[in-house]
Amino acid sequence: MTDLDEMARRLDALEAIESIKQLKARYFRFVDEKKHDELAALFTPDAKIETDGITWKSPQEFASTIRDLTGAAPSAHSGAMPEIEITGPDTATGIWSMEDLLTFPAGPDAPPGHHGYGQYHETYRKVHGKWLIDSVLLTRFRMDPLENWTPDA
Repeated sequence: MTDLDEMARRLDALEAIESIKQLKARYFRFVDEKKHDELAALFTPDAKIETDGITWKSPQEFASTIRDLTGAAPSAHSGAMPEIEITGPDTATGIWSMEDLLTFPAGPDAPPGHHGYGQYHETYRKVHGKWLIDSVLLTRFRMDPLENWTPDA
């Protein structure tokens, strides 16, 4: 392999890693902005999704459940310190540290809010030139309860 070939390979890897970082950033943003159709579109159609011990049948089921669970409740999700490895021309793996905050309007049947911490272990696949999430395993290390809030009248 020539120096030019090696430089091109390294540039391709860096571009792939940056695309995957942007993909994951959109994931967190779409959850918080309640863009559930756009969230589902970030996954391969046959993606394997497991969060908190629950396995979802499809990206659409996952996004719909998030929609139904969180409703209009404000949330803040973030990921940091990605370890992304390009494993093939169209495949990659990643591990992300995560943190989320979720509270609900106070009421008799309101679910409890939380401040959670954990890790995402993911795989990615490039489909038609676009990186998508192919599998997700979210493991939480800790969830601290948060009080719910009373919206202004």
